[in-house]
Amino acid sequence: MHKVLIINYYWPPAGGPGVQRWLKFVKYLPEFQIHPVVYIPENPKYPITDNSLLKEIPENVTIYKNKIFEPYHLAGFLSKSKTKQISSGVISDNHTSLSEKTLLWIRGNMFIPDARKYWVKPSVRFLKDIINKEQIDTIITTGPPHSLHLIGLELKRILDVKWLADFRDPWTSIGYHSKLRLTKASQRKHRELEMKVANGCDKLLVTSNTTKVEFESITSKPIHVITNGFDIPESDLPFTALDSKFSLSHIGSLLTGRNPENLWKVLSEIIDENEAFRKVFQLNLIGVVGRDVLKCIYDNGLKSYTSIKEYVSHEKAVDYQRNSQLLLLAEIDSPDTRGIIPGKLFEYLAAKRPILAIGPPDWEVAEIVKRTNSGLVFNYNSGSDLKAVLLNWFHLYQQGNLMVSSVNIEAYNRRMLTAKLAELLEWE
Repeated sequence: MHKVLIINYYWPPAGGPGVQRWLKFVKYLPEFQIHPVVYIPENPKYPITDNSLLKEIPENVTIYKNKIFEPYHLAGFLSKSKTKQISSGVISDNHTSLSEKTLLWIRGNMFIPDARKYWVKPSVRFLKDIINKEQIDTIITTGPPHSLHLIGLELKRILDVKWLADFRDPWTSIGYHSKLRLTKASQRKHRELEMKVANGCDKLLVTSNTTKVEFESITSKPIHVITNGFDIPESDLPFTALDSKFSLSHIGSLLTGRNPENLWKVLSEIIDENEAFRKVFQLNLIGVVGRDVLKCIYDNGLKSYTSIKEYVSHEKAVDYQRNSQLLLLAEIDSPDTRGIIPGKLFEYLAAKRPILAIGPPDWEVAEIVKRTNSGLVFNYNSGSDLKAVLLNWFHLYQQGNLMVSSVNIEAYNRRMLTAKLAELLEWE
């Protein structure tokens, strides 16, 4: 059994989707004769925590911790709430205050590639000895935060190790980069660092085919796709009844930009026109909601139909997914987000409830939803077709027949995905 070092920022008790990918890989890697050694910050500033995930850490995993300096608290004198929002990814499109503009400029131009940059040098010094002590021959870095890839870049330079760079999200092409008020010099610096990482590692790992194509334009190194997945064995889950109401639930952060205005308008129309729908409809928003999104929902007369819970544990989120009549997935309407496949999609698949997805044209999610027969995908211009589908699903709900006959979802089981990762870690 050979060892791999996984350099990771998000780890329990961190909450949110970023923690799931490598927590699950670590869980299953030993089944493939690979012993994971995990390196994480000792004192991180996680914007969201979920203590229920602590019990999912495998007992036999080796974990090393080292202190990290994160400057977000220094920006708190401007606005603690705005600092937390920005660190969580909640960036307003409209009515941006002076303090927000200042924080965005600081975040984008003073902390390149991100605010965890100060962990790079201490980590390299710390990990040199760990790699020798543990006789590690392979390192893995996962971002964002993409500063962790700079740790891999330096360790690769000074040590005889193989390096796999995992990009859970794109770097310079990710949607929020355009909101960080980057100077031209800062944009250039991001691209330079991205190029160094992409060409300095031995292999790249990405979560979508679209991201793979993007990286193929800047490197000739091997690029592999392993999506996120689900790890919810149906046999281990207790039976839960479906909501009595006609519930449409979005699980996770509904950030500014992910605002399907056409959906809110269509729902408002149906409520006005259909008394039966009006009596039983409920919109559940489970997670942080951008204030612009919430304003749009309320402006369309949906306030009394909306239930908001800012954050729940992962266990509770799974319950919401399985109880809901419909599951909502939304992505920013931009060509830059075509390759973004939210991690919640795969847990939606496991929940086996109809998925209503709204995103950009040529969104990669549409291929997965179609291939698994798990729901329908619309764009931000959809209107009458979206309305017809909602009314059809409502009719099936009234008959007690609203269900989905999904297929081919086992390809996204975390154990199956870890088997693919294990193959990548067999170096020639």
